[in-house]
Amino acid sequence: MLTQNQKHIQAVFDLASVADVVAGQDWYDTARDAAISLSDRYGVDVTTACGVIAALSPRNKWTRNLIDAENLINVYTTSGAEACDTVKVCTFGKNKAKAMSILDAVPTLDVVEGILSGPKLKEFFRCIIGQDDVCIDGHAYSIWVGDRITLANVPSIGVKLRRQIKADYMAVALKNDMPAYELQAITWVTHRRIHSVA
Repeated sequence: MLTQNQKHIQAVFDLASVADVVAGQDWYDTARDAAISLSDRYGVDVTTACGVIAALSPRNKWTRNLIDAENLINVYTTSGAEACDTVKVCTFGKNKAKAMSILDAVPTLDVVEGILSGPKLKEFFRCIIGQDDVCIDGHAYSIWVGDRITLANVPSIGVKLRRQIKADYMAVALKNDMPAYELQAITWVTHRRIHSVA
């Protein structure tokens, strides 16, 4: 028996078109492939590439996120850390600083997560790297409450609430026999289509 919040998640999943399902199933695989390409092209560890992508993601469109990650990694590997001061990114300065710290660090999961620090960034990183987690953002919260809430009106998601939302996504994923990150991505794609979110 699903709880009310789990029913909200299931309802959005039930509205997914075939295109939504394909896009959602492919989302994190595509992100991981992008990180692997960056790793191959610039000689950085895949963990580093995933971390840089995650660090540069806040308030950044996905296509721009990948451009920023490549520009930063390219300049870092060809000209050094100091040259990266001139690299413009479409996120906050503190997030660029996190990306730089990741490029300077020993590329282990724990080290990269420690640099990312925020729960959403860590979740996004884990999903890109291939761990079964759920990235709780404003869209995931909107789906969970069963309403269209603008990102400016999404409340701060504390530890307890985040744990509950994540548990609900995982329960619905289990019911549908799929990884939780895949269900979350499918509902995210579907929610954005239904509400015409760019």
